[in-house]
Amino acid sequence: MHIRLPQIDGSVKTYDLKASPIAPAPAARPGPFNRSVYAAAHVVVNPWATVDPWDAAPVIDWDSTLAFREHLYRLGFKVAEAMDTAQRGMGLDWPVARELIQRSIGHARAVGGELACGVGTDQLAPGPQVSLAQVEAAYREQLGVVEAEGGRVILMASRALAKAANGADDYHALYGRILNDCSQPVILHWLGPMFDPALAAYWGSADLATALETVARLIADNAAKVEGIKVSLLDARWELELRRRLPPGVKMYTGDDFNYAELMAGDEAGHSHGLLGIFDPIAPVAAVALAQLAAGRPREFRQLLDPTVALSREIFRAPTRHYKAGVVFLAWLNGHQAHFSMAAGLSSARGPVHYAKLFELADACGVLSDPELALARMKQFLSVHCGVAD
Repeated sequence: MHIRLPQIDGSVKTYDLKASPIAPAPAARPGPFNRSVYAAAHVVVNPWATVDPWDAAPVIDWDSTLAFREHLYRLGFKVAEAMDTAQRGMGLDWPVARELIQRSIGHARAVGGELACGVGTDQLAPGPQVSLAQVEAAYREQLGVVEAEGGRVILMASRALAKAANGADDYHALYGRILNDCSQPVILHWLGPMFDPALAAYWGSADLATALETVARLIADNAAKVEGIKVSLLDARWELELRRRLPPGVKMYTGDDFNYAELMAGDEAGHSHGLLGIFDPIAPVAAVALAQLAAGRPREFRQLLDPTVALSREIFRAPTRHYKAGVVFLAWLNGHQAHFSMAAGLSSARGPVHYAKLFELADACGVLSDPELALARMKQFLSVHCGVAD
């Protein structure tokens, strides 16, 4: 099995597939893992019905979208729903996200899955006209939707709050009021500006050490209402520093798609749990690795998961906010959807050389679950998008 792949220098190389997918044995039952692990899941659009993807909300293929979540549940993962991996705020508006949340909570209940849902403020357009009171009302509206369905909450970072807040005290006060009124502990969400430039200087400061102080104080003051915090800064030192300062019982959920293997493996000082977009495309490999970790075999865990990091670093390379394209591309290669289409037409956010690199790296670490299908689809893609014929 081989394919001709375009290279960044304009050349084409022949790549021979390893074709050795890694996945749990068909009869194996997942878990329990010894880490709490959420996969942030993408959505599948209906390309027939989404006629103007740049100018209108997408029409979701609900059957395929929910089937993918069931795939994650079968592998032992929890689902982080309606997060940035689902193109929240980048093609998925609040009305569609609300329906996604409602459908997904009902589906999880029916199939025995476990999920938590993103609560944000994306019904507001950030700007100088938006007040802190409006930001709080937007959070509460979305919180009410999730809690009315009996769902758990991930309190997402807010573009509108980043624009409206005048400093750390505004964040502390607003978050404190919302946390006080949550019916059960929530997961906080710290997404760095590499994922969303509109979140620069979140927590009231562009200096990460200062921002970390604000977060640590917020959690300490509201520990009974905080299950954990997801940190996505792509720099392990800040996660480690905050992890060291968390109150007992509050979990660190790594969102570091560059360093997740070492952070979840941990050391004598502790470990992180996981809430990651990369667990969407690498779920079968990660499930096998996490089973090894739960069985007390950290070396085998690293041997399986470390090779996926190169793939993740390519998916999440700058501009990082376009990582969703790689996630959906791999879902198509692996047969989880019949097309490579995305909300807002964001499949065009990366070029054919990037997708060729993803194909090669995914094969190298066992992520291509059906190599023959992936090979056929990759050849189709390259023929159409850059004129490379086999």
